[in-house]
Amino acid sequence: MSEKLHKKALLLSYFTVIYNIIEGILSIFVGASTGSISLVGFGLDSFIESLSGSILIWRFTKSSHISNSHIDETEQKAIRLISFTFFILGGYVLYESIIKLVNQESPTQSVFGIIIAIVSIIVMIGLYKKKINLGMKNHIRSLVADSRQTLACIWMSVTMLIGLGLHYLFGNWWSDAVAGIIISIFLFKEGYNIYKEKRLCSC
Repeated sequence: MSEKLHKKALLLSYFTVIYNIIEGILSIFVGASTGSISLVGFGLDSFIESLSGSILIWRFTKSSHISNSHIDETEQKAIRLISFTFFILGGYVLYESIIKLVNQESPTQSVFGIIIAIVSIIVMIGLYKKKINLGMKNHIRSLVADSRQTLACIWMSVTMLIGLGLHYLFGNWWSDAVAGIIISIFLFKEGYNIYKEKRLCSC
């Protein structure tokens, strides 16, 4: 990997971590203050996303200091670790969704939640495109894996936005929980495929 390409990959990973830490802190703080389960859950998702970005920072930093013969091994470890974050996130989303259905909990109406979901969708779509393009064009499999985690964050944002919207417009208390279950299935499937195949493109 060239020095310029290495720097670009690191910058994307650093931005992912910093943005999601800030987003996570704000979401959890406001969610805890207002009793919003959706915001707290979204904040925890942001921290898991930052974990994925941290794994990429580890991968690129380590690979820049070792011989080419060890880079593939480091890449495989990074991809495997990223797959674990899908299982962690999927388990949390599934658990919270079931609890909401059993207790018939409605998503808390929050202007901040709607705003942060919209901002997250916009930012993460741009970040996803940059990661997937850079990863696919330059055969950086672990960056492609991380882009899928970013895509999961986008779906989480969309899920929260739809859930809050349907509840606000039509009073559907179950909409957020049902959407969460669907997303958790998607997360488990992606995590399993990544872990099983240890590859993400036909580079």
